[in-house]
Amino acid sequence: MTDTAIAWDTYSRQRPERRPVNARGDTTWFNWTQYPDHGPGAELLSLRPGGRALDLGCGKGGNAAHLATLGMRAVGIDISCAQLSAARERWAGAPGLELHQAEAVTFLQDSAETFDAMYSVYGALWFTDPAKLLPTVRERLRPGGRLVFSQRPPVEGCYGCQASYIPRGPDDDPLVVKRWDYEPDVWERVLVEHGYTDVRATVLAAPPGRRTVGTLIVSARA
Repeated sequence: MTDTAIAWDTYSRQRPERRPVNARGDTTWFNWTQYPDHGPGAELLSLRPGGRALDLGCGKGGNAAHLATLGMRAVGIDISCAQLSAARERWAGAPGLELHQAEAVTFLQDSAETFDAMYSVYGALWFTDPAKLLPTVRERLRPGGRLVFSQRPPVEGCYGCQASYIPRGPDDDPLVVKRWDYEPDVWERVLVEHGYTDVRATVLAAPPGRRTVGTLIVSARA
């Protein structure tokens, strides 16, 4: 097991499970942000029933499972065995849902499949070098296919490759993974440079209350 996989297995054990139902009483739903019942949904992917979507860093599978219930062919990949075990336990038998343990760039390079949409919710697009990931994503997106991803906006002055720390026990040093933080206009420029079109990057404000950190949402077409 790689150090990265160990780090995300550790993270998985610290994350709460997705609620049984959301505020509307739905058992599945799509959530781009770090806040419950906030922001847009699966419509950002512009998918039709039967469309094929790839979740780059699916975690415990909630977003991919929701797409499957809408009639999509949803594929989720994650490097963490613990995340995938939780996803398989909760969403066992969901029609149209496939889950694979894989690193994003390797999966795309080894696959001959193409997809109508790919997405990342605080996932691989945040934690993989875009110079390596964006070209492989574009190669596996069908013409006009959409790439959408979300993550926290960057801390002012801290741009590019940054260290992200995953805590362990009180006597253990935290685990470290790399993440890539850019301002919206920089993400737009990076995507255009890699051949994407219809590029848009915006920060969705946090819901009213004490929390002030919004969500960066980026979309583009192949």
